[in-house]
Amino acid sequence: MSFDTLAMVLAGGMGERLLPLTGVRSKPAVPFGGGYRIIDFTLSNCINSGIRHIYVLTQYKSHSLSSHLRAGWNFLPRRLDQFIDEIPAQMQLGDRWYKGTADAIRQNWTLIEQSPARRVLILSGDHIYKMDYRRMRDFHDEMDAALTVSAIRVPRAEAHHFGILQVDEAQRVVGFQEKPTDATPIPGTDECLASMGIYVFNRDKLHAYLGEEHDDFGRHVIPAMVAAGEKVCAFDFSTQNKISEHEWIQKDGERIKRVVERATDSTYWRDIGTLEAYWAASLDLVAAAPSINLYGELWPIYNCPLHFPPAKFVHEAPNRTGMAINSIVADGVIISGAKVRRSILGPGTHVHSYSYIENSVIMGGEMSGETLLETSIGRGCLVRNAIIDRNVRLSPGTYIGVDRGNDEARGLKTIPIHGGGEHLVVVPKGMQL
Repeated sequence: MSFDTLAMVLAGGMGERLLPLTGVRSKPAVPFGGGYRIIDFTLSNCINSGIRHIYVLTQYKSHSLSSHLRAGWNFLPRRLDQFIDEIPAQMQLGDRWYKGTADAIRQNWTLIEQSPARRVLILSGDHIYKMDYRRMRDFHDEMDAALTVSAIRVPRAEAHHFGILQVDEAQRVVGFQEKPTDATPIPGTDECLASMGIYVFNRDKLHAYLGEEHDDFGRHVIPAMVAAGEKVCAFDFSTQNKISEHEWIQKDGERIKRVVERATDSTYWRDIGTLEAYWAASLDLVAAAPSINLYGELWPIYNCPLHFPPAKFVHEAPNRTGMAINSIVADGVIISGAKVRRSILGPGTHVHSYSYIENSVIMGGEMSGETLLETSIGRGCLVRNAIIDRNVRLSPGTYIGVDRGNDEARGLKTIPIHGGGEHLVVVPKGMQL
């Protein structure tokens, strides 16, 4: 267990490009994968990496996230000096909210000051990935770095979405470009090293660069440290991140279990900052061999138990058989004489007879006291390329994701799907169609 590293999780993002999903909650609280919230991946990485001192900094529409943290992430024993504490924005340095990622840390410096940790691990609460932060910590120590930035290789054409690092042969950062229109690639390739928003700081160096003029790590702190000659290093997530898992093998006629390191899904990282990215990352999970594995024995992704009854599939008759193909079906789902293909159904979803759902994410329902507010897909509905938020009811015979004009006439948000002639449609929480 690592008590010399303090984790600060930035979880106050508005996520404007995810509207209407973020109209009622912050981006880290958006449901994902049938039974998770986005923040569960970062927090699970911390737990699996042996990090037990964790502050979660919240701000924007935090009620949903706060409830989730209380219900699902309250298991660390404080008496053993382990904790996951939510820290709401408190205007510690004046009459203003956080102005950026670095300002959020600056306004909560007293928490770091009171900690015995000599390193500060700064994380974003709104990315999907698996990472053993101990590998990055060890790399940071071996390099004797003031700051280590985790970076992933991205095509040069996508570099304008990220902060781009230039490094020398020793992985020392010698240049930094924030969302450049003409990024400098890795020599000999058409790829760039993009910052993932994951940082390991030596505590004293972090404090030294949290001046009033430095509100954001990408725009201000990292360039200032590089310009000042501080030792800033890049941890290449694409090649260095690995996850340990169990594997069963046959040896001398016996079946034994061994620990192996895998680099398959440990190079997966998604910033699901747009609706299309959220939808695509969700559907990554339903593949027969998914890009990111939710079933790893040694690297579990934890969530908040929702206590729904088991999923149920009913009716077996011509054109009225309850089935789901290449899909994730959570507890509390009833598929009644309907077909679901390549989709995710969250808990508390009821799909009625003769309906067909394809390439869609349905978040499901939720409990309000002792009452279940379910998502109901009525008889004979057709749902294609859709994201349906919680507690939605579709009347019998409703078609969505088929005709973009009809979807927009209902007041639904639609966007074209990149690389095809179809569109993605989003149904906000609590809507009835």
